[in-house]
Amino acid sequence: MTYDYSHIDIRLIRPADEPEQAAGDIRAIKGVADVQLTDCSVTLFIEKKQADDTSEIIQSAISVLRRSGAEISAQRQSFPVLKMTCAACASSTQNILQMVPGVLSASVNYANGKGTVEYLPEITSPQEMKSALEEIGYDMLVEEKEASAENLEHIREKEYQKLRRQTLFSVALSIPLVIIGMAFMHAPYANLIMWVLATPILFIFGRRFFVGAWKQARHRSANMDTLVALSTGISYLFSVFNMLYPQFWESRGLEAHVYFEAAGV
Repeated sequence: MTYDYSHIDIRLIRPADEPEQAAGDIRAIKGVADVQLTDCSVTLFIEKKQADDTSEIIQSAISVLRRSGAEISAQRQSFPVLKMTCAACASSTQNILQMVPGVLSASVNYANGKGTVEYLPEITSPQEMKSALEEIGYDMLVEEKEASAENLEHIREKEYQKLRRQTLFSVALSIPLVIIGMAFMHAPYANLIMWVLATPILFIFGRRFFVGAWKQARHRSANMDTLVALSTGISYLFSVFNMLYPQFWESRGLEAHVYFEAAGV
């Protein structure tokens, strides 16, 4: 026989005061096909067509159990979260963690770079949370050796040196790009030279912004990577179009300006 539901097991430290009432309230949750409630565990049978809402269903069931006096066997841990560049990143990582089935609550602090998660160990694991963050462009150190202060400092120093090199190369290309764009824009081949200078700035040294923006877009989210990628990408594409097809504007009595310096800087 084929069943159109999956089951989730939740361990209890303390049983519900009114198990029948709690079971009835859980069955009323949309997506729950049935529930089996004992003194030490709860088994949720979730309709497969509601699989995408598993996290919300589990959290709703936990709320019912806690209101009924049950105590859940959950763990609370803090992990270093990497690759955040702004407060919006902290909000984004927090939302992603809360969407992982088995995570009851998550809080990410951008100031100290750490995320605190309460989760059900029988349903999810720190490694699954790490994988969820990696899909959207972030990272989380879950191994004790990885999360040590010495290793964390080494990772941050390595990332700093990488960003420093990329910044120096970008500046080296940006200086002539700005000079040409501001003072020699009408010189022969000026547009072509600016195109050549701007391209590596965006797609080699600034590649991480576009990769991050794409990962955010796949999850219907946005952060500073999205802002940078959109602004520089639009300026770049508009400039390439104007350089290759200036007659489009000139035939309308307009001048085909390029903005490679804006895209690069």
